[in-house]
Amino acid sequence: MLAAMPQPPSAASSRDEPVIRERGDACPGALRLHAADDGFLARVRVPGGLLTVAQAEALALAADRFGDGHLELTSRGNVQLRGLADGCGGGLAELLDRVGLLPAPSHERVRNIVASPLSGLDGLDGQDGQDGQDGKGRPDAAAWAVEFDRLLCASPWAAALSGRFLFAFDDGRGDVAALGPDVTVLGRSAGRALIRLGRAADAVELAGQDAPRAALLAARYFLDAAAEAGTQAWRVAELPAGHALETVEFGRRLDAVGIAAGIARAVDRPYAAPPRPGWSGGPDGRAALCVLPPLGRLDTARWRVLVRVAQDEGSGRLRVTPWRSVVLPAVSGHGAARIEDAGLVITPDSPWETVTACTGRPGCAKSLADVRADARAVADRARGPLPVHWSGCERRCGHPRGTAWVDLVATGSGYRLGVPGRPVREDVRPFELAAALADARTDPDVVKK
Repeated sequence: MLAAMPQPPSAASSRDEPVIRERGDACPGALRLHAADDGFLARVRVPGGLLTVAQAEALALAADRFGDGHLELTSRGNVQLRGLADGCGGGLAELLDRVGLLPAPSHERVRNIVASPLSGLDGLDGQDGQDGQDGKGRPDAAAWAVEFDRLLCASPWAAALSGRFLFAFDDGRGDVAALGPDVTVLGRSAGRALIRLGRAADAVELAGQDAPRAALLAARYFLDAAAEAGTQAWRVAELPAGHALETVEFGRRLDAVGIAAGIARAVDRPYAAPPRPGWSGGPDGRAALCVLPPLGRLDTARWRVLVRVAQDEGSGRLRVTPWRSVVLPAVSGHGAARIEDAGLVITPDSPWETVTACTGRPGCAKSLADVRADARAVADRARGPLPVHWSGCERRCGHPRGTAWVDLVATGSGYRLGVPGRPVREDVRPFELAAALADARTDPDVVKK
């Protein structure tokens, strides 16, 4: 069976080095477009990955009207539009604003919010038992994300966050908590929640209803620390040691605004693999369905199949996941068949489940290869238990988290193939890729890690 990605983060992960910057964050957004080799790029933030069918249709319309007719799903559950024409910014902003995708233009790049995509959908939440709890006692992380986004957009000072600062609302299973967030809200039983700052071992514990407000105060604490440090840190892990965020101080700040919180020492880090393609909550009936577009990219025709199924099945909503997939909350077998007929993956063990790639040519000027085309050419012939990431250059954009994956880096004449800690081959030519990659993905020294 192919392993889902990402793998659990390594316990040996080192702290990011403190940085000193002389410029602001240039992360693209829906209003600040990025000039790429294939035209302009817009990144539309989708807090919690939550989309209505009207919003999803507007994204397709924007891709057709202004871009190249495709949508890209990102590793933070957002949506990118590529190939945008010069001068389209005003029309794009108007279209997105009309459906509520730009509730606060000044904050649009800081709405980096992920949430457990199956929360409330797979029978493991707290909606089916007494007092809002079941055996797992998990809260609805999506509701947290919605409330937090409202608070974030209503706070003028929050616009000073970088476009890379990440908030995660995890219902307790440990899926989005494993993505290296700057602020993590983790569900506990009995209506409680933990909030962890960066990679801290400790956390504060408080009532779940206070979690969105407390997460916002955590962001304010970070901005205060960054201003005092004077380094223009974008993320918690970039703060110098003398200005690192302290759990005890955060607890004091919560107490000062009337949020009762205690300190939880050496908190366990739960881990859950991301949702795999297929059903959650039951093999048939109206269950949640996870859909995987190969390499997280799909044309608007296929995207609209998802939109129509979401509309016809009655939920009227979609959830974009940080693993470049889409969860439809209520789908029947007939709806699933329509999706599969469109060429999208809805069953586990597809070769696409463990393959990722950067943009590559023609979208990136730095790329030395069309990595997506090369990945498609060999995906079905190069299976193995290890994930594989294709990179068009040494920057390795979008590489997976974890401790074990196969690395393919374009060299101009082929690819350098490696596994963590050592290279395997320096220059694999295109006709050798399938065999070399299959061998590397079954490397026993790496698979057993």
